[in-house]
Amino acid sequence: MLELIRSARRRLILSVFRCQDFAILDEIADAVSRGVQVTALLTPSAKNWDKRLQDLGLLLESMGVKMTRYAGEHAKYHAKYMVADGETALVASLNFTSKCFDRTCDFILTTQDPDVVIGLSALFEADRSRPPLALPGNLGQRLLVGPEIARTRFARLIARAQHQIRIIDHRVRDSQIVRLLQEREREGVEVQILGQGDLAGMTSHGKLLLIDEELAVFGSASLAKPSLNDRREVAVTVTDPGLVCQLSDYFTQLVARTPGGVETASAARAGDDLEEDEPEP
Repeated sequence: MLELIRSARRRLILSVFRCQDFAILDEIADAVSRGVQVTALLTPSAKNWDKRLQDLGLLLESMGVKMTRYAGEHAKYHAKYMVADGETALVASLNFTSKCFDRTCDFILTTQDPDVVIGLSALFEADRSRPPLALPGNLGQRLLVGPEIARTRFARLIARAQHQIRIIDHRVRDSQIVRLLQEREREGVEVQILGQGDLAGMTSHGKLLLIDEELAVFGSASLAKPSLNDRREVAVTVTDPGLVCQLSDYFTQLVARTPGGVETASAARAGDDLEEDEPEP
């Protein structure tokens, strides 16, 4: 993240759910001081963070950041992404907080894929408008944006699995998704879920879906009703064989180092999970 902010020469856009990491804030301030136009889109609310979000907005404005608070229909702007100079994009599952950098299991992708860069830039401009515009039509095939299309895309990916579905997500609670996972398990697809709790000494926070060791999806979206129905979320697909292999190997390592191991789909319990799915910083 620091490298991406540091690389910006003309413009940096970023969405913010929580941020209190001074290294990130200092790097943003440095970007402004060297003439980079920094524009931030801030969530309107986050559990136990309303006062801190007000202070964060004031701090960003005092730095010279062009700050907009999301004013759309979604309850929270939970997506985490950046785009530098319209050339390089970053999609993350983590908040810009010390806890996420130090103690949680999370995932980040940086890419210069034009489809991702253009899609995120278009989403950002639509969402920071007053009122926000409709979901752009040029999001490309790699972005899963919630709540409009995330549920459908996740369901299609799960349905296409032939051999194995592996999930890291501490909120696999959505009833439709849980039923689909259980159906796939009955059809002979292996389903492995690393859920809430300790992951090899880290707090489970990042969301990862692996399909047949051929495709990976990660980002801010959890497989829970609030995430799929009510929040702005962004996840990205990865099909590069080397990256997918690394993520699959990492999952295997986590299973070996995690007390209690993995859950099956039959053990997943659906429910209207309305709790905020973010750790405190």
